[in-house]
Amino acid sequence: MANTKSAIKRHRQSLKRRERNVFWNSVSKGAVKKARAAIITKDPAKIVETLRAAEKMLRKAVSKGILHPRNASRRISRLATAAAAAMKPAAT
Repeated sequence: MANTKSAIKRHRQSLKRRERNVFWNSVSKGAVKKARAAIITKDPAKIVETLRAAEKMLRKAVSKGILHPRNASRRISRLATAAAAAMKPAAT
């Protein structure tokens, strides 16, 4: 455990940050899971709506410094690619 006054304060700060980071991580992961579930259903309206929400949450996590910008960009790109493939009519 921290011994000095400054170390105790830093520990308090790290706990607050961790709590905030865990919250935004779980919110963004949940949004991505909903988008993936919508992609499986192949309902275009639902896909667009959930994809938008997932992108918004990922960008918000980036702005708060929780995710690296390239990491979020990669996740968004993969979701968009999967969504485009799901909405594309099957060739017969």
